[in-house]
Amino acid sequence: MENVFDLLRQNDYPGRGILLGRSADGEHAVAAYFIMGRSENSCNRIFVPEGDGLRTQAYDPSKLQDPSLVIYAPVRVLGERTIVTNGDQTDTIYEALSQGGSFEDALRTRTFEPDPPIYTPRISGLLEQNGDYRLSILKSGEGDPSRTCRFFYEYQNPQAGTGHLIHVYERDGNPPASFSGEPVPVSFTGEIESFTHALWESLDEQKKISLFVRFIRLQDGRAETRIVNKHS
Repeated sequence: MENVFDLLRQNDYPGRGILLGRSADGEHAVAAYFIMGRSENSCNRIFVPEGDGLRTQAYDPSKLQDPSLVIYAPVRVLGERTIVTNGDQTDTIYEALSQGGSFEDALRTRTFEPDPPIYTPRISGLLEQNGDYRLSILKSGEGDPSRTCRFFYEYQNPQAGTGHLIHVYERDGNPPASFSGEPVPVSFTGEIESFTHALWESLDEQKKISLFVRFIRLQDGRAETRIVNKHS
């Protein structure tokens, strides 16, 4: 099991990432989502609260180019469920769950992002109030846009101070290669303030853009949220 802070310090460009797990004190479900960027359009973003959830917004609207893949709601809450994704599939999952459908069936209607030659994967997570969680990645088959590979993972009753991390890219490259393998089992420490600070400091200084962290108390569902933006 990797320490998540050490793991991220060793990777200069995981791109966008989702971490789900349980806090070190064992009392909270944990969700974290970060975005990084290289292009002006990707870097020109901040996280802003939207109800119980989160949305991305252009830091400088005059520099916004194509909003289709950079402006979306990464986090939405439906009852006791928290949805975290790297794109507008958040809405697809939300609508499916609202109608009695499943996380998996919702994502079977979606594919990777239409951004050749990268074909960025779509990563998604679903966190239950009891601390159980699911993760998914939708990616092209070895860079072939005619093939979609869909992977789903389910985790129950995680140990305190542990979770799983999934991100879109293995590391920097031209183009960067898609994430491979299963979500990485990770360990971490800290209450919400120290955890947020350590996670933010673990990301590459030149490429990090924004970070969202939420701790949800298992006993009663009370949530605490922290947002960090490079542009603020």
